[in-house]
Amino acid sequence: MPRQTRRVVITGTGTVTPFGLGTGALWSALCEGKSAVGPCRTFDFSGFPTNLVAQIPDELFDVKAVVPKSYRKATKVMARDTELAVGAAMQAIDEAKVQTKAHESGTVTIPPGRFGCHIGAGLIAAEENELTAALATARGADGKFDISVWGGEGMKNLTPLWMLKYLPNMLACHVTIIHDCQGPSNTITCAEASSLLSIGESMRVIGRGDADACISGGAESKTNLMGMMRQHYAKRLVTSAPGEEPGSVVRPFAPDAKGCVPGEGGGLLVLEAMDTAKARGATAIAELAGFGASQSFCPDTLGVDPAADGQGIIDAVEAALADADIGPDAVDVIIPFGTGVPAVDAAERAAIQHVFGARAASIPLVTLTPSIGNCGAGNGAIAAAVAARCVAEQRLPARLNTKGAAGLDADACASRAAKVGTVLVFTPSLGGQNAAAIIRSIA
Repeated sequence: MPRQTRRVVITGTGTVTPFGLGTGALWSALCEGKSAVGPCRTFDFSGFPTNLVAQIPDELFDVKAVVPKSYRKATKVMARDTELAVGAAMQAIDEAKVQTKAHESGTVTIPPGRFGCHIGAGLIAAEENELTAALATARGADGKFDISVWGGEGMKNLTPLWMLKYLPNMLACHVTIIHDCQGPSNTITCAEASSLLSIGESMRVIGRGDADACISGGAESKTNLMGMMRQHYAKRLVTSAPGEEPGSVVRPFAPDAKGCVPGEGGGLLVLEAMDTAKARGATAIAELAGFGASQSFCPDTLGVDPAADGQGIIDAVEAALADADIGPDAVDVIIPFGTGVPAVDAAERAAIQHVFGARAASIPLVTLTPSIGNCGAGNGAIAAAVAARCVAEQRLPARLNTKGAAGLDADACASRAAKVGTVLVFTPSLGGQNAAAIIRSIA
């Protein structure tokens, strides 16, 4: 039986992706079959297996344009991940037609004490120029880096507010200050599962009556040297050949899949108790009907390669279905992580086939990474925003690149109209955490 005492609905979605600001821009690009994967514009990645990433063009997003004028000075101490969260939050708030302190109108739709915030964050990469300028001052007598000199003197040469720029809770910090969210707040750092876990946390907070609404999701940029290095050592990066078409390299669930590319992006949702949304005359886009989470066993102990049987993913999916009080037959569409990393794809495939049995081959999958790359902590929330749009539009976006995905409906195809009542979104992660959510039409 479902554990919620209040139904929770999505009244606003906001994304910042390589296609720009807003879920509308993302949705249009996905339906048109576009890919944002291309050569990195900001770093020399020639030493890596690929120089391909999915970056947000400067002309499509400027954080100063989405914060109140009185708050623009604070953008100087925002890391890229925080900028993405702030931008996505403003879009979600505006789509939900919620007035907050940020609008400087004097009118507040939801009392601050009843408005919570849960945002997932990744391992925020420090800007190389800031970090290396300080590291250069920590040389020993031999001219090489000396950890004792770093601890005694070098660290003092970091910029004064360095720590306040790169702490993972800074995403939620800035969002809550801008919008005056004084309700329950938390930051979850569980790699790619972070934002969907945060959405689940908000669902529980609203469901038990501790808040009437929450801004929830996550954001991360992996298109930097540290992000690239982490993905390289985790064996997640695709190996791209010279002259290969950038938009074709990521092929989820394909027999020739060979990895993923780093992306940057974020998604935030406005989640509300259904009774609260109705009372203020809000239009609910979809219902967040169920949530589940689990921890996978990882044979390598580091969470790099999940167990091939997908049991941890199965546990999360089955928990979400039970929470929504539905069976597998009720699911119309699945949005998996779908990275194109063979070991991760195999675990997801096994989980889908275990839970859905013979239906696994006929349930349409929506795969996002060929278009926007691996956006880390932003993945689950971006997927949830797309799920809500699928429900609202009764349409599925195009799929790219994949051929021969035996046993799954994941091959490349154009966007098409579809009956979409219930969508399953699930995300495994590098650390082994799994999250799953059920998003469905309002009954």
